[in-house]
Order: sequence, then C-alpha cells, then structure tokens
Amino acid sequence: MTRRLVPLLAALALATPALAGAPVALKAAPVDDDGMVTLGDLFDGAGAAARVPVAAKPGATVVLDAGAVQAAARRAGLDWPNAEGYRRLIVRSAAPADAGVGAAAKGNVEILTYARNLNAGEVLQPQDLVWAKVAAAPADAVGDADQAVGMAARRPLRAGAPAQGRDLAAALVVKAGDPVTVTYQNDGVTLALQGKAAASAAVGDTVAVLNPASKKTVQALVTGPGQALVGPAADRFQAARHPRYALR
Repeated sequence: MTRRLVPLLAALALATPALAGAPVALKAAPVDDDGMVTLGDLFDGAGAAARVPVAAKPGATVVLDAGAVQAAARRAGLDWPNAEGYRRLIVRSAAPADAGVGAAAKGNVEILTYARNLNAGEVLQPQDLVWAKVAAAPADAVGDADQAVGMAARRPLRAGAPAQGRDLAAALVVKAGDPVTVTYQNDGVTLALQGKAAASAAVGDTVAVLNPASKKTVQALVTGPGQALVGPAADRFQAARHPRYALR
C-alpha cells in the first residue's frame, strides 16, 4: 500500500503548481471600445482568457465590483491578488484615434458629470458619475471619482452637469443631540458607553460626545449613524478610509 501511495503523492505534488492561476496585473487605466468589458481589457497577461466577458458597458463608463472581477478571473484560470485593496474598478471608453493634441486644440476636455438627477442630501455612489467631453472644465471640477463618491449633494443636481466641489459636502450621519455609542477596542478588550453628540458630524469627523452619567465629554471619531470610536481602533478606521479606485 505504501509503495502505491508514493507515486500518487509525487504526482499530486507535481500537479499542485498547475492548479494555481496564472498571475496577472491590473491595467492602470482599463478601457473598452466595444461595449463589453473582458478580462483582457482589465488585465495585462490575460493570455487565452483575454476574451472572457466580465460585464456589459452600455455607457461611457462602467463601475465593477473588484471582488466579482477577482472571482471571474479565478474562474478563467487567472490569479489577481488585488494587493492594492481596490473595492471597485472604473472602466471607461477607449479614446478616439484623434484624441490628445487634436482634441485639446478643439477645446474638448473630459470631466466627471452626474449620471442622473440628484436630490439635495443624496449620497453619491460610483454609478452616479460618468465621464463626458465638454468644451471647458469648471475651475473646481472634480478630477477623480474618489473625491466625490460618498459625498452628499448640497443642492439638487441635474444629470449631465459637471461634478464640482462646490456641489458636494460630507454626508452628515450624526446630528447634534443624537444618541451615540462610543466604543474603545484594543487587544481583545471592548468597552462602550452611550452619550449624546454635541454637534453634527460626518463619517471621519471628530465630535464631542457628552457622557450623561459623568457630565464629561469625550472626543470620538464618527464611523456611522450613531457610532463612534476612540483609541487605536479609531486610528485604524481612519487609515482604512477612502477606498481606492482604478483611475479612469
């Protein structure tokens, strides 16, 4: 029995590397020119899997979930570890052949615009922004989707309008007087207290929270509606904020 197992184990050991996916690298600026995003549009080194479809792109851009892309690559025999920690990938249309100097001379520039009408207070999602060509960009045009996603509209915004910094503000998730749970977490120790916010705040803001028992306030980092952190956990949360996107 032992003699029979030896060659079997040896064969499995030799086969193991073949089971691993072929390593690929995400392109710095994924583009598509036919309305169907493929693995070849997304990755360098996709090889025979380059034509495997991932998603349709009906407009100028499409936003893909990085986890879903990673799974599609794995099914096609590719290995993308996503070491950068991307959560979403933005794929845009390929530039026309006469883009560049000629386009600049004609006054055509690409900017982010709103994909739909937005009400005041609505929080922007990745699909709410698309690239479009205009004659000239506003002075405070939003240059990267990362700057706008997660922000709230200051006023009603119309579809097709340029995305501008003055249009947007951090979304308030805590209002003055709201109950807030302040949590301390470190080395397996978790402590929490209930208090009241002394001011309104957005995620990532520091707000004073009044402890009704001691009548003292603590400065805490807001992490969501009615939630805040203090101590090392607050530092870790702040460092992990602003998920990265593949640039345009």
